[in-house]
Amino acid sequence: MATLTWEQVALATGPGDGAEAAVRQAYREAGLAEPELILVLPSPAAGAVTAAWLTGDPQARAALAAAGLGPSSRAGAQLGTAAGLGPSSRAGAQPGTLAGLGPESPAGAFPIPDLPALLPDGPGRSVRDDLRTQPWARARAAVYAECGPAGWAALWADTGGRLWPQAQRLINDIRRAIGELSGHGEQDGAAQGEGGRELGAVLREVTLDAVFGQHDAPWLSAFDGHDGLDGLDGLKRVAEQAGWWWPYERVAVVTERPVELHLDDLGRLHRAEGPALAFADGFALHAWHGMPVPAGFGAAMTALTPERIRAEPNAELRRAMLEHFGPERYLAESGAEPLHSDETGVLWRVELAGDEPLTMVEVVNSTPEPDGTRRTYFLRVPPWTERARQGVAWTFGVAEDDYHPERET
Repeated sequence: MATLTWEQVALATGPGDGAEAAVRQAYREAGLAEPELILVLPSPAAGAVTAAWLTGDPQARAALAAAGLGPSSRAGAQLGTAAGLGPSSRAGAQPGTLAGLGPESPAGAFPIPDLPALLPDGPGRSVRDDLRTQPWARARAAVYAECGPAGWAALWADTGGRLWPQAQRLINDIRRAIGELSGHGEQDGAAQGEGGRELGAVLREVTLDAVFGQHDAPWLSAFDGHDGLDGLDGLKRVAEQAGWWWPYERVAVVTERPVELHLDDLGRLHRAEGPALAFADGFALHAWHGMPVPAGFGAAMTALTPERIRAEPNAELRRAMLEHFGPERYLAESGAEPLHSDETGVLWRVELAGDEPLTMVEVVNSTPEPDGTRRTYFLRVPPWTERARQGVAWTFGVAEDDYHPERET
């Protein structure tokens, strides 16, 4: 598989085909018995909640129950067994679509399968180390021995090292959003059980046990074209067809890829209207150039005013609003007054509640345009700037007393 194709794997959307068979292959290649049961869920949030209930202690389960995240007789899981796929006659769960789940949705609307009925003997131990960690370590050692230190470094830089930053951003964004599900339960904040286990900690902890499916594309790409590497074919097939998954001795919890993914030019989650990352059960992440934002934030950007920007209590969101609105326009429409002026320009400052002031120097280009006019620019400078010349000098990385341009352009 070419590196470009692995890029597509990491960013693929929509349902895959054959993930369950690929999971069973991965188990066999690791020398493990196939799982008795395969649960296919619509999102990594659904997978994390299910895995947390399967493996959690009484305190963790109490925290899940306090948020309404207990086993349900109506669960949106497709069920597979080692003998074949399809709804199990003994499972006690009905396949279907999960209720909407997102950082803005009530956690209690999210059912999970009737796990005690499905797995009376429990899930068994996590086999992530057998399935992922050990095959990775063996493959790396073999390729390292073949290529040597310099060859391995060059190979990684051209494959996994190039793909990893974007995959890591997505992993971190999803993991953060899963942890934030704890803030939207019925208990108005971090749901806790009687033992005091905080739900966010429970969910964040269980994501550490996940195999990342399509987001494992970076490291899997490094081993393409190298023969004799055992234990990777099943993992590659899962990555091509599925999202995150949790492997245990008796059960594999597999999740679907997103139904929508929107990125900006730098590969960060971004969308003006609607979620930047969305899954079939409603679990969704809203983002503005990589920054998590509330639902509807992007759509509201088209109707920004200086008053709305000043009224935003969150400093990070306010900065995003200001960047989109334009600092120059904000100065013009917010009634800013000049603080200082000299031959270099005019220093402006506007106070922003709970944040550093917006401080800019207005300068005029000394080189005229073809029509003879001269363009005006606004340079953002530190809030401690007191004089226009001081601010302009700062933009050139010199002290005010050392700023003596022979000719300005």
